[in-house]
Amino acid sequence: MSIVIYIAVMAGVTYLIRMIPMTVFRKKIRSRFFRSFLYYIPYAVLSAMTIPAIFYSTGNIITAAVGTVVAVILAYWNLPLIVVALAASAAALLTGFFV
Repeated sequence: MSIVIYIAVMAGVTYLIRMIPMTVFRKKIRSRFFRSFLYYIPYAVLSAMTIPAIFYSTGNIITAAVGTVVAVILAYWNLPLIVVALAASAAALLTGFFV
């Protein structure tokens, strides 16, 4: 029975997260500062969730840093995501063999 309660609470929270902004902000947001703030929120949240996971994923900070640097460089060159992911993984793996 508790799993039904968990699912109901998750559904309610998910609904509220989507419903509250629609009810609070009925008109177009005119504040330039607030619009730019809302524009950058997803990037900040994604970074805050991803960066710690990147550096603790391999168990070694050096291999994680090498993989991250390779990923950032290849992403800067606008290479496809699969290429970036595979190259970063390979760089971290190869660095792990030498460290």
